[in-house]
Amino acid sequence: MLVAIAVPRYWPSRWPSRCHGTGHAPPPPQSVTGTFCAAHEDAAVVTCGLDGGRFLISDVAFPGSTTTLLKRPSFCPAKCLGQRPELTPPAELRGRGVAAGVAVLLQASTGRILLTRRASTLSIFPNVWVPPGGHVEPDEELLDVGLRELEEETGLRLDAGTFSWRMLGLWESIYPPMLSRGLPRRHHIVTYLLLLSAEPHEQLEARMRPSESEVSAYAWLEPPILEAIAATEDGADSVGSVPDTLPATVSITELRDGSARSTQLPTATLLRVAPAHGEDVERVSTGTKFALQRWLEPPGPRAVPHHRE
Repeated sequence: MLVAIAVPRYWPSRWPSRCHGTGHAPPPPQSVTGTFCAAHEDAAVVTCGLDGGRFLISDVAFPGSTTTLLKRPSFCPAKCLGQRPELTPPAELRGRGVAAGVAVLLQASTGRILLTRRASTLSIFPNVWVPPGGHVEPDEELLDVGLRELEEETGLRLDAGTFSWRMLGLWESIYPPMLSRGLPRRHHIVTYLLLLSAEPHEQLEARMRPSESEVSAYAWLEPPILEAIAATEDGADSVGSVPDTLPATVSITELRDGSARSTQLPTATLLRVAPAHGEDVERVSTGTKFALQRWLEPPGPRAVPHHRE
């Protein structure tokens, strides 16, 4: 049976019935991940790629497609809406539908990875730490989106031949991230890419010219910190203390009024979990944790790094 979803897309007013004998219940009305897995599950192996200028996700391979993991958090509002028929997403979101995005984990030759803190003025996920990324334009290749967004947000331009890359996975991102914090207003499928640079982070940082309209701070984080971030579980009641093996603070660069200054951020800030109620806090996004978990896994036989010619 073929199941395929093109993103961007608009939510249909009613889903068609699933084929009998598949072993799956009908998906939650607004869930992309739920289309490809059983209702109690939150992940599925899919194929994806550009088709007719749109990002296509399918359960069968098609020309130019890549096999990868599609995942949503256990508390995904799209999943919860399917269990709460009395709740209706706002017309604003129904009209906008699901958008495609790309985010890039840029890893320097020194092993550090670049994360940025979103500006406080942004409408979704303000003050949250994420990799550089943004929306896919029609007919735009995924790698080109990542490279464009990296340059727009940080000023970093990666020349051909100086990096390799591979896809890490797909993440279903909704804002607000929990139904307990309000009905959804934005819905994305984010493709996470890993860019492996041949340059050390010091050399890359020397060329950075971040955009203050999108980025309020950035940090080149070492693998032990990244591993600890990946191990924190959003949706849990609390987060443990900072492991003794980690430093109490990490070095970040803050941007303000056209200037940059180096300062220290408590490591515990990066290990916070997403709050279920009230205002959000400065933390690392759940999708970023998913990408870091995928980064820590050894590449599979299909995940062969590509080189930009």
